[in-house]
Amino acid sequence: MAGRWRAWRSGAVGLCLLLLPLTGCGGGQPSAGTATAQVQRVLDRRAAAVLGHDRRAYGETGTVGSYANLRAVPLAQWSYRVTAVHRDGAGATADAQLSFRIRGYDAVPVTTARTLTLDRTADGRWYVTRDRPAEETGQQLWDQGKVRTVRGAHSLVLGVGQSETALRGYARLADTAVPEVTKAWGADWTRRVVLLVPGSLNAMAGLLGAPAANYRGIAAVTTGEVGGSGRTPADRVILNPEAYAVLAPVGRQVVLTHETTHVATRAHTTSATPLWLSEGYADWIGYLDTGRTPTEAAPELTRAVRSGQVPAGLPADKDFGFTDDPTKLAQAYEGGWLACRMIAAHWGEERLGAFYRAVGAHPARAGAVEDALRKELGTTLPDFTERWRAYLTAQLGD
Repeated sequence: MAGRWRAWRSGAVGLCLLLLPLTGCGGGQPSAGTATAQVQRVLDRRAAAVLGHDRRAYGETGTVGSYANLRAVPLAQWSYRVTAVHRDGAGATADAQLSFRIRGYDAVPVTTARTLTLDRTADGRWYVTRDRPAEETGQQLWDQGKVRTVRGAHSLVLGVGQSETALRGYARLADTAVPEVTKAWGADWTRRVVLLVPGSLNAMAGLLGAPAANYRGIAAVTTGEVGGSGRTPADRVILNPEAYAVLAPVGRQVVLTHETTHVATRAHTTSATPLWLSEGYADWIGYLDTGRTPTEAAPELTRAVRSGQVPAGLPADKDFGFTDDPTKLAQAYEGGWLACRMIAAHWGEERLGAFYRAVGAHPARAGAVEDALRKELGTTLPDFTERWRAYLTAQLGD
């Protein structure tokens, strides 16, 4: 069981919600009499009503269906930027960028593309009849139903179709994960985590804007902006309640601690960081103090090593792809974890953290690991790889 759930979650997924391009703006500000300016004013009033918890004012701008869904979300910012208006007879469709921040958790806003359908009253005023994600853009949690909110000591859990009792259970796991991650990684992160708990696998896929088949059996993923910008990104840990429910208690905690590690390390995880390091480090923190031995936590690599199939090199990024070969995926995670475990055991936990940061600070993928190995660990990639292969044999062999 300890190894089975490893293939049920990925680490950080690429940012699909935060870095969408603005289109159709045409440059300057629209004149006050244009349809774009008129729609912008309607959406400005709508946004003010959301922040002011004013259902009546919200209703004056159009449909109120989403208002109740949003009511429990603690918002510090909510605004629209209209980028294009497409007239269609008496009605119109507007493209807009929605920016929002969760109070106390997001230092910078999440920005996502929306498509709004509008109609006009008899006296010519615009009003919203539908507000939905733009094409090829993931849903927001409130698109799926009424959001229930639970606050933990270090966490905020937002759920749809979940009981308060269930959400409090997730908050307890997150509240355990945050100090564990801080103890290992350090305090240079927000030390807070936002969990999104949709009602099903299909709903999780809807949040990620991808087919459900891509996430079947994956217990959780983390979304967020790749680091290096100097700003704290708005990460979200998104749970798959179906896969998460079948995990043993220790597995649930390890998964959530793993994902929380991705939140903590995001600012230092860049395109220079290989997946064996980012996923291995998250697993290394996830497994700390669980008492799991290498053979218990790495069953697939154990079988390979004991059959004489010691990997020739560290896992490549492509080995972390979800294919028809779950064994290969499990071995990639296990190999990354054991590489980080070896660094902590041989060079020390502080050196492991310094190595992670040094790799992420490199200007490009080429040479990043090699330079950090030399500067932080005093070794070379060939030597490190041979040490790792010997470590696998020593830890996993008969």
